[in-house]
Amino acid sequence: MTANLTPASTPGAAPKKRRIFVTTALPYANGKFHLGHMMEYIQADIWVRFQRMQGHKVHWMCADDTHGAPIMIAAEKAGKTPQEFVAEIAATRKEYLDGFHLSIDNWYSTDSPENVELAQDIYRQLKASGFIASKTIEQFFDPVKSMFLPDRYIKGECPKCGTKDQYGDSCENCGAVYAPTDLKNPYSTLSGATPEMRSSEHFFFKLSDPQCVDFLRNWTEGLDRHDKKRLQSEIIAKTKEWLGEDGKLGDWDVSRDAPYFGIPIPDAPGKYFYVWLDAPVGYLASLKNYFDSGKAKFNGESRTFAEFLADPDTEQIHFIGKDIVYFHVLFWPAMLKFAGYKVPDSVNVHGFITVGGEKMSKSRGTGIDPLKYLKIGMNPEWLRYYIAAKLNANVEDVDFTAEDFMARVNSDLIGKFVNIASRTAGFLHKHFDGKLLERQSGVKVGAGEDVAAMSGEIAALYDGREFGKVVRRVMEAADFVNGYYDTSKPWELAKRAATDKDAREQLHVVCTSVLETFRVLAIYLAPIMPRLAGDAFAFLNISRQQWHDLHHPMAPGHAINGYKHLMSRVEEKQLDELFGLLPDPAAPAKAEKPAKALASAKGAASGNAAAKPAALGVQADGFIGIDDFAKVDLRIAKIVNAEQVEGSDKLLRLTLDVGETDGSGQPTTRNVFSGIKSAYAPETLIGQHTVLVANLAPRKMKFGISEGMVLAASAKDEQNEPGLYLLNPHTGAKPGMKVS
Repeated sequence: MTANLTPASTPGAAPKKRRIFVTTALPYANGKFHLGHMMEYIQADIWVRFQRMQGHKVHWMCADDTHGAPIMIAAEKAGKTPQEFVAEIAATRKEYLDGFHLSIDNWYSTDSPENVELAQDIYRQLKASGFIASKTIEQFFDPVKSMFLPDRYIKGECPKCGTKDQYGDSCENCGAVYAPTDLKNPYSTLSGATPEMRSSEHFFFKLSDPQCVDFLRNWTEGLDRHDKKRLQSEIIAKTKEWLGEDGKLGDWDVSRDAPYFGIPIPDAPGKYFYVWLDAPVGYLASLKNYFDSGKAKFNGESRTFAEFLADPDTEQIHFIGKDIVYFHVLFWPAMLKFAGYKVPDSVNVHGFITVGGEKMSKSRGTGIDPLKYLKIGMNPEWLRYYIAAKLNANVEDVDFTAEDFMARVNSDLIGKFVNIASRTAGFLHKHFDGKLLERQSGVKVGAGEDVAAMSGEIAALYDGREFGKVVRRVMEAADFVNGYYDTSKPWELAKRAATDKDAREQLHVVCTSVLETFRVLAIYLAPIMPRLAGDAFAFLNISRQQWHDLHHPMAPGHAINGYKHLMSRVEEKQLDELFGLLPDPAAPAKAEKPAKALASAKGAASGNAAAKPAALGVQADGFIGIDDFAKVDLRIAKIVNAEQVEGSDKLLRLTLDVGETDGSGQPTTRNVFSGIKSAYAPETLIGQHTVLVANLAPRKMKFGISEGMVLAASAKDEQNEPGLYLLNPHTGAKPGMKVS
């Protein structure tokens, strides 16, 4: 195999420079970032960085979504004002954004003067255009808290099956869906009081107006300014379902009653905008703050906010998750259209990120804390690369598995890309003082195609958000380059270089060809891995490269720097630490394995004196002290779901309600694996109560993380067959009650 010493031909005239306003979904300011946030921001960042490398002007805005009843209630529980509560959350954002190399231009808040101004203006314009209507509705009111109750804060008995403690919209036991007013014996989860039915005037955005329906039907199925669908095919199909042939949409309730943390509705005392009206307006508020504060001038924008939005060449592009599509492809464009504002050019929707095939859940042990990822020293660009390799332009979920993550990063980035530089630099410095050949070269890929000539294909994939295909094509090229290197056998050429002029020249050709192609591959990877690409350019002793530099090889005789380690490998112990699987060095003794712990629990429940928990201080007479017993936290748990565990003939996976909530007051569940499959069909357990060892350390099992242990008694029946009996408390016991 030979190297092509002719650089790829320079493409024709450069395309018109684009001016783009990009947004990502605003995170709700009631908690820290999770892996789903990072996936969306990384996806947008890759696309934004690519556009900037093309020379396009991109302004990326985001903000905290700060309003609504959950924030107000969480702040009250924390003893803070809503403003103090969200400010503390906002103060944590920078560590994530900087840590994962996210190039957001402006991070702001929906609790801002700009958002008040813009939201109220949009509302006034909609009202003046006849798109706001009012009507009186009835809803539950908490007489103790003196507030109308959202569905999530109402519980009662299911009107279908009678199961107690069900939420105001659906039953976890029988799956029935209903209105909060259908509940039997309803109560407020905030105060425990019986809610009262009260009337209130509410304001509605008239989505049902034929003008609105016609606009949405045309907009959702239309093309953007580049003659591409502004929505993905899956989203278009969903909007057709929502719009229907009869074109009937329900009007949208955009108001809430005091007390409420939000933006006041003009000329309506005691009324506030529903958070989903002012939240997307936060995109514009962040942009306005960006312009008004002068930050835009630093990025080459001399115009005002109003001039920027009024410019027909300005593109408005959103990146969101599939869970908020309804708001972004119906409410948001319709609001903007009939308020006289610019409508979005496109809305790019992605799926969820799962961990090991399961939706992220703290209780199931399937969540990944991005901040912990950074704090334990894991390279943020490993995650950027892995997510990019999984993403495409469709609305598909992305699955994170530890084994695949480690294998892909170590194989692709270390074994292929970094390997090109590390194995070549030594020969160039030892034999040629680190200087390239006086003539330039580039390794051919495929059917005589120069690596740099792939730029058009790679660019189209980046622009179309087909990042997984970008990664595959770049790694195919890296494989080819490494193959060329191996076939050329520079180590053998180096042995003959001192006495064989041809061998010396061929060695120089190989080193120059490989390193020039390494430069090209670094440019291709730069949107995904900006830090690694920057380090690669520093090693090559060149300035940071832009897309047009693909066709401008390093100068003949150019001297590169000495090679320094560009990236380390992922270690298994890092992943163990990330998932919380390493033993706690402060623990006094090694905890039991799950199987032994389960056996101990069964034995203790059945009176088996031989099976005593090792962590307790057992005395010589077989007794323990009350202090030892107090170490075990036993709680009532409700089994809200039970399912088979594929690949196990003993285990059931139980989802338990233990009366726990997250920082915003939302209920959470725990995941527990229990060896009771031989005794119980999963469906018979749902809705039952049992006893959980709540303070048992989470343990990694083959099938996932088990967070606690349910208690069962075991014995032998009259036929001398083993019996297994899950402990079931007396009627009236509630999830979270302490067993003592």
